[in-house]
Amino acid sequence: MAKKRASNENLEELIAEYQPGLRSFIRSRINNKEDTDDILQDVFYKFINTVQTALNPIEHASAWLYRVARNTIINHGTKKREVEMPVYTNSENDDDDLISDFSEILFGTDASSSPETEYLRSLVWEELENALAELPPEQRKIYELTEFCDIPVKEISQTTGVPVNTLLSRKHYAILHLRKKLRDLYYELVVK
Repeated sequence: MAKKRASNENLEELIAEYQPGLRSFIRSRINNKEDTDDILQDVFYKFINTVQTALNPIEHASAWLYRVARNTIINHGTKKREVEMPVYTNSENDDDDLISDFSEILFGTDASSSPETEYLRSLVWEELENALAELPPEQRKIYELTEFCDIPVKEISQTTGVPVNTLLSRKHYAILHLRKKLRDLYYELVVK
C-alpha cells in the first residue's frame, strides 16, 4: 500500500478515502452513534487544522488519523467517566450534561408537560435564538441547516460550492460559541 502524504491540495480526497474506515474503527469502540460522529468530526477537524497550519506535511496520513482517533476515543472515555461524577463545576467536562439536559427540555416527549417545563422550554429556546443571532451568518447558516433541517454537510457543500472542510470548521466554531453562551443558563437552571 502506498504511503499517503497529506497536503492542502488533497484534503478532500483523503477525507473521502479514510472516512468509512475511521468511522468503523471508532464505531467498534464507541456504542453511541452521535458520539461516533462527534469523534470522527473532531479527528477530521484536527487533521484539517494540522495540515493547514503545520510547516511540514503529514507523512503517513493513515497512521496519523488512526492515532488521533484512538487518542480522541480515550479522551472521550475519560470525559464520560468524569461527567458521571455528581460534582458540578463550571468546566468543559459538563458539556455533555448541558447538551443532554437542554435537549430534554427542548425536545422532551414528556406527555405530562407542566407549566414549569413549558417556561423552561421557552427560556432555553429564547437563549438559543439569542446565541445564534450573535454568530457570523455563515456559521449560523451551517449550524441551522445541519441541526434544525438535518441536511448533511456534504449535500450543503455540493449546493453552495463551499468545501466540506470549511463548513465543518464553521460548524465547530458555532458549537463552541453556543456551548459557551448556554453554559451560564445551564448552571442557573439545572445545577443551582
